[in-house]
Amino acid sequence: MQVSVETVGTIGRRLTVAVPADQVEREVNERLKRLAKNARLPGFRPGKAPLKVVESRYGTDVLNEVASSLIDSSLREALTQEKLIPAGGPDVEPIKLGRGEDLEYTASFEVFPEIERLELSGVEIERPLYEVEQADIDATIESMRKQRIAWRPVEREAREADQVVIDFIGTIEGEEFPGNKAENFALVLGDNTLLQDFEAGLTAVKKGDRIDLEVNFPSDYHGTEVAGKQAKFDVTVKEVNEAVLPDIDAEFAKSFGIGDGDLEKMRDEVRNNVTREMENRVRRLLRERVLNAMIEVNDIQLPVKLVEAEIDHLIESNKAMLEGQGIAVRNIAPDRDRFKDDAERRVALGLIMQAIIQKHDLKPDADRVRQRIESMAAEYEDAEAFIKWYYSDRQRLAQLESMILEEQVIDQMLDTADVKEKEVTFDDLMGGRNP
Repeated sequence: MQVSVETVGTIGRRLTVAVPADQVEREVNERLKRLAKNARLPGFRPGKAPLKVVESRYGTDVLNEVASSLIDSSLREALTQEKLIPAGGPDVEPIKLGRGEDLEYTASFEVFPEIERLELSGVEIERPLYEVEQADIDATIESMRKQRIAWRPVEREAREADQVVIDFIGTIEGEEFPGNKAENFALVLGDNTLLQDFEAGLTAVKKGDRIDLEVNFPSDYHGTEVAGKQAKFDVTVKEVNEAVLPDIDAEFAKSFGIGDGDLEKMRDEVRNNVTREMENRVRRLLRERVLNAMIEVNDIQLPVKLVEAEIDHLIESNKAMLEGQGIAVRNIAPDRDRFKDDAERRVALGLIMQAIIQKHDLKPDADRVRQRIESMAAEYEDAEAFIKWYYSDRQRLAQLESMILEEQVIDQMLDTADVKEKEVTFDDLMGGRNP
């Protein structure tokens, strides 16, 4: 077998392979002989047709089968010989295929790119530092109170943070439109549930009021039928309610799983939960910053087939999500360009992280996996049962091990980076800002 390798661009490779004619002929003859033993041809008893007759009838098909088999086996051998690993299936094109001559073909593919930077020396990464304060616990408990909010009817005018219950019917130029009406619709003033014009018109209304509102839909409104148009709404106010927050007492604590209603236990539980949430937020921030830095220091030419495969994966995931929401998308052609940037980022990060894992021979840290499972189990009443359940499924455990391995890569990169610590507050971390 003769093999030559041509480099095409940075990561492209083209193999030209020639399998000797005598090997091709030997394989063809052996298959024809096996076929002749059972061949059923007109004018001959089963298995008694002359080889030449069998060859005349089946020779072309047998040659194609032999060629396919030899291309498959010789390509594997050639890739091993040349120490090449394709990033996606090779595209094979026969050059010569005939009896009595060498079988020649080309195999074109891309190889995995070389990752030049497997460390972040000289790259600054900011690590948030935080401490859970008493005020953070108080703020969290206040949020918990709002989860148990009750509404009490009032006879006064509505004001911000009140709930109003309304019926409404809307028209545009006298015609109704999709979503133009509702009964017993409850909204909290100030929550921006509806358009600003609509909500502003409900300020100072009272139970029993009937008002007309003019509402301008923005030009970029998601409902194209009404975007950029003005609507008139006939609104009937059926209720005005004010918020009643529960007292922070034993019953309140019990409603959040503190069996004996001990408020100190509840505060301790809140502190533990807040601490876990802040740890998770810091972990996510560091992960994002390290991943961004890893991409910035590596200008990688990505194998096209890996990117295309990742686009396919993202499209299928998006379809599944939309269909889970009741949106039929099976007959809608996906916009592949929409997913390209995300796919390229995922492929680049996968290649970089795999190179780091191989360089440092990283394996999931079993102790770290156990600690993470125990941390998750702390949110359940029967922690031990949760831990056993988690370890009982190898696939479930493998997903967590993959996450832990990624974190180990992040830690490896942080060890090489210029890490600057910055003190942040609870609101910085948990309020949606990027500290």
